Amino acid sequence: MGIGSTLLDLTSPVLEAIAPFMPGEIFPYFFSMDMLQRAMLAAIMVTIVAGVLGTFLLIQNLALIGDGLAHVSFGGVAVGIVLGATSPLWYALVFSVVAAILIHEMQSREMLTGDASIAIFLTGMLALGLVILRVSGGGITSDIHSYLFGNLLLIDEGSLDFISLICVSALLVLVFLRNGLLATAIDPISARVQGLPVRNIGLLFSITTAAVVVSMVQVVGTLLVTALLVTPAATAKLVGTSFKSCLLWTQLFGLLSVLIGLYFSAEMDTGSGSMIALVAALIFATVAVGQIVFRAVFHPDDNAS
Repeated sequence: MGIGSTLLDLTSPVLEAIAPFMPGEIFPYFFSMDMLQRAMLAAIMVTIVAGVLGTFLLIQNLALIGDGLAHVSFGGVAVGIVLGATSPLWYALVFSVVAAILIHEMQSREMLTGDASIAIFLTGMLALGLVILRVSGGGITSDIHSYLFGNLLLIDEGSLDFISLICVSALLVLVFLRNGLLATAIDPISARVQGLPVRNIGLLFSITTAAVVVSMVQVVGTLLVTALLVTPAATAKLVGTSFKSCLLWTQLFGLLSVLIGLYFSAEMDTGSGSMIALVAALIFATVAVGQIVFRAVFHPDDNAS
């Protein structure tokens, strides 16, 4: 029994107890049916880890790296599918980790800026995936579409174990690195003077980011990873007053995006990934507009300055 199955056994009674109180005709099955429970558990785990990771990415001005590595992972998925792999996500993990290491090294050695290297890998690996699929004669099949835009229904026991292993490992790494990440984000030169292994911290953080991005592919798809990795954290930044409060707000906005998105996708029969992304964007827009109106009404002097 893998880690995903163990977590499902532990959480299944809780989900089943909640099911009768859930609205809609289809949505309650995410809490009572075994197959959909796997989907719900995977979505919740990914959201929690992505929220923590996204908060660190924002304070380090690395919001785009998640989107870039997601596109890289598509190249790995395409290679895995063409080679007949039973789990293309392992190929995606290898591709994304290698790309993350190369991006970090080029940035730390000042060979290219972070944005430039991310853009090159993003377009190059997405193009590689599309070319490989076209040459192999497969094209954009329903399976490929699911990896591009997410499909929670494809999460089987093996996928849940894969996602759970990455999420648990990433959370432990982020907890271990939290002080070092904060120090390097605030003042990397001072952190280096104090003896912190800044380069190693950055490298491990990049690898962790790559792994988390791959774990998100089946939930929101390679094209919509930013929806859970950056949008909730950016929304939290609008209302949070400290790093800890931003972490809490990020979890709230992320989980709301997933639950509301899954509800509407189930009841309206739309893609789960696209609906989650849309809800996350609407929450951000609502909070942003609310902040603008609040400051305009109650703090007009701040706008004038």
